[in-house]
Amino acid sequence: MDTKWRLIDSGPCDAFYNMALDEAIAAEVRKESAPPTLRLYGWDRASLTVGCFQKASDINIEFCRSQDIPFVRRPTGGRAILHGNELTYSFSAKTDSGPFSHGLLDSYKKISMAFLIALWKIGVRAEPKEEREKGRVLSRSPLCFQSSSFGEILVENKKLVGSAQKRWDNGLLQQGAIPYLFQKEKLEGIFGAKKTASLRDCMKTLKDCLPLLDEDAFRKAVASSFEEAFGIRLLLSVPSQGESLLAEDLLHRKYLQDHWNLRQ
Repeated sequence: MDTKWRLIDSGPCDAFYNMALDEAIAAEVRKESAPPTLRLYGWDRASLTVGCFQKASDINIEFCRSQDIPFVRRPTGGRAILHGNELTYSFSAKTDSGPFSHGLLDSYKKISMAFLIALWKIGVRAEPKEEREKGRVLSRSPLCFQSSSFGEILVENKKLVGSAQKRWDNGLLQQGAIPYLFQKEKLEGIFGAKKTASLRDCMKTLKDCLPLLDEDAFRKAVASSFEEAFGIRLLLSVPSQGESLLAEDLLHRKYLQDHWNLRQ
């Protein structure tokens, strides 16, 4: 394993900075100022993200504000996710050559395989979805975990990992979440009791599968499984000075701004 990629384990950060740093890392990777990078992180409080093209009207913004639930729009697509007690990841890589140069679905499947290996290591019998959903099925709900599409990870036919990818001509950013717990009360306040009840029928959390989950062991399993899946070595690192400066710029210019977060 001579090829070296980066692993950045950020711990919990605020919602706006999480999005800014993911985009900044992807930008530096695309410029070849950094190797492919897996970032693992969390949230300093329950936080809501929506997809890049999702309507802000899909959510109860006033409830979020009243409960101090930050709301931010992701750079990637997909639909709303209430983050909190979970493992969140982002992965950035070049796409003009190498293993991720064969299109979105191929890249998505390869990244999913790394997470499948990690889940198998900790005893969760997950499997990838092999069929593709129709557009109308995917658009019925504003919630990411309400339905699953090709390559997403399922347990007992329920979605366990929610992911979305953004591609440029020369790179990709994939973001994803693996919830540990189901936040019923907050979800009901944001989306209503009916949608929340329906969501519970479609998703699994990792502690549904493993009530005694060792969170640190799972993070290590994810890192080692990326190494196995791609035949590389992950070197533990931190964001570069360039990434940190760009993240601060994106934070104030974009992710803290209503013109980005509240657009319809």
